Amino acid sequence: MIFGFGETVVLHTRTRTGEDAYGNDVFTTTDTTLEKVPVWPAGATELVQGQDTTITGLYALLPADTNVEAIDYVTVYGDDYEVDGEPGRFASPFTGLNPGVQVHLTRIAG
Repeated sequence: MIFGFGETVVLHTRTRTGEDAYGNDVFTTTDTTLEKVPVWPAGATELVQGQDTTITGLYALLPADTNVEAIDYVTVYGDDYEVDGEPGRFASPFTGLNPGVQVHLTRIAG
């Protein structure tokens, strides 16, 4: 589907290519720019004792043919977000409508 007012996001697809000397995974990253992607807030903490509400993540609806995994990450609004959990792939069994692949994104800190 085409969304006229979506955001430009960069999908960083990671592929495990080996291990370093300490046994940590080593990845190769391929970047893909996606245009007009719907992005919306994924929740917030409650207002407690006068503290501001804080957005904890985002949702994005990537194009239906996008191959995205839980080890990938996305750059949106200039910040990096990890794909949190498995992407939601769905289509209507009645109409065949396939709006895209929904991903939950968590901001990468540090």
